[in-house]
This record gives sequence, structure tokens and C-alpha cells, in this order.
Amino acid sequence: MLLAIDVGNTNVVFALCADNVPSPSSAAPNPERWLGRWRLNTDPRRTADDYAASFLWLLERSGFDRGAIHQAIIGSVVPGAVHEIRRFCERWLKVTPLEVTTALDWGLDVLVDAPEELGADRRLNGLAAHELYRSEGQGLIVVDFGTATTFDVVDGQGRYRGGAIAPGVNLSIDALHHAAARLPRVSIARPQRAIGRNTTEAMQSGIYWGYEGLVRGITSRLAADLVAEGEVSSCRLIATGGLAPLFAVQRPGGAAGEGKSHLGARQGLVHQNGGCDVGGGIFDVIAPDLTLDGLRLLAQRNEKEFVRTLP
Repeated sequence: MLLAIDVGNTNVVFALCADNVPSPSSAAPNPERWLGRWRLNTDPRRTADDYAASFLWLLERSGFDRGAIHQAIIGSVVPGAVHEIRRFCERWLKVTPLEVTTALDWGLDVLVDAPEELGADRRLNGLAAHELYRSEGQGLIVVDFGTATTFDVVDGQGRYRGGAIAPGVNLSIDALHHAAARLPRVSIARPQRAIGRNTTEAMQSGIYWGYEGLVRGITSRLAADLVAEGEVSSCRLIATGGLAPLFAVQRPGGAAGEGKSHLGARQGLVHQNGGCDVGGGIFDVIAPDLTLDGLRLLAQRNEKEFVRTLP
């Protein structure tokens, strides 16, 4: 089995990938491919033994044998955490992990000013989106709801073109709470109405509908830029990250067509709905495992780079 390790700013996700799961192709999205997922808080001070004490307990309680893990791959946006995770893999799993770097074979051209500055998560999302959800004549826009909310654009030729970065939803909630003495910390939720009747409802309305407007506005502008270049006729929206499903539903009581994902209507763009969101929300596809699938696909492309099991 392959152990995919996604080191984010908030959590480290460990995920086990099955070796043989029937699907139309090795690139096809298939949730059954992922046998288990476990999250630990990201902490660069955590040692290899700390990871062993936490993760191996979770692994064994879930009925898996660590000896069945024969490969591991690490993608990280927290450089300080990588060393101890690598030591954990070598010492406790007896595998040398493949680390995500720009030197690997990506099969994805990156057309940005400084490719070495592009976060591993954004590049992995671009790779997975292109391999799993590409469609002739369409560009792809991936929105990842993480510590930051990132927007990544892949054109019709499978080239990563750049994107946008905005503060994450929970980061904004924390900022409101800490900067305003009388505002509580609230949980993010989809309000039933926009007019909040108390402080909590007002904050939830501002956060939710504010971010819905942010996502619609930024994706519309990104799509307009890409379509204006003449290479694609429309863009497909893909959401990933823990809060993605929250923004995948149609606004209650919206006017006819308001909930449909027509990108850049003022620029004459038509966004074709080819995904799983039949409710008419913002996105065409909700892909919770997109970054993990990027790690899996990158591991497959770089099979020769793996160092075999350690003695």
C-alpha cells in the first residue's frame, strides 16, 4: 500500500491507498481507493516518535498492518515538519518516503514567474484536476478551502497558469474574534437567511455570504481572463478542502438562475455543469481527496524514484 502524507498548515493528513481497486483507469477518481484517512495537528516540534505513537495507534486500531505499507510520499507546505516525518517513515515504517519537489516528473507545465515558490498543495491540486476532470475545450479552476483559500487555474492544454490566494474562512473568523472585543468566535454555518437577528447570526451571515460572493467573484474573473485568451470556451469549477461542501448548495430563496454556476456572464461566458453538483451551487465537482489524488498520481509517475523497503 501507498501512504500519502499531506502536510498542511493546520493538519497533517495520512491516507492509505489500496494497491488494486477496479476503476476505468488508474487516473479515474475512486473514493474506494482510499482505505483510511487520519488527521493530526501540524506541529513542527512533533518528533518521529510522536508520529509513531499517534499514527501507528490509529492505524492498528483501524485494522491495518504497518508492514503492508511499501511506499510513502510526502507533500508539505510546512518545511519544518518534513524532517521528522521522513524519520518516522524510515524508522517505524521501514520505507524511504518520496518527497514532493519541483525536480520530479509532474507531466504538468507550470507557467508562473517563480515555479519554485508554488506551494506543493496547489501544484498537486492542479495535477489531479487535470488528470481526473479535464474536458476538451474547458479550463479548470480549483478552489481549496484550507487555512488559506486558494484558487488555481489549469488551461485546456494541461498547463498550470497561476491563480489567487485569499484568507481562509476560519482565519477570517479568528481575526474578527481577536480584533473586536465584543465579537465571539462563531462556527461557520450556512444561514437560513441573510439578515442576522443577533450577533452570532450576523457574523455567520457575513462570513458565509461574504465568502460565497468572494468565490463567485474571483472564479468569474479568473475564467474571464482564461477564456479571453481564446484557448477554452468555459471553465469547470472544482472544490476541495473541508469546507467545500458548505458552499456547494444553492442559496435558499435565490432568484431563478442565481444559484447556477455561470461564470463571467457579463463577459458572455457559459459555464457547463458536468459535475456532481445537481443542486445548482457554485461548483461542478466536489473533490475532497483532490490533494491526496495528486500525491497518488505523482507517486505513479515517479515510481522509479522510490527507494525500496529499508532493512
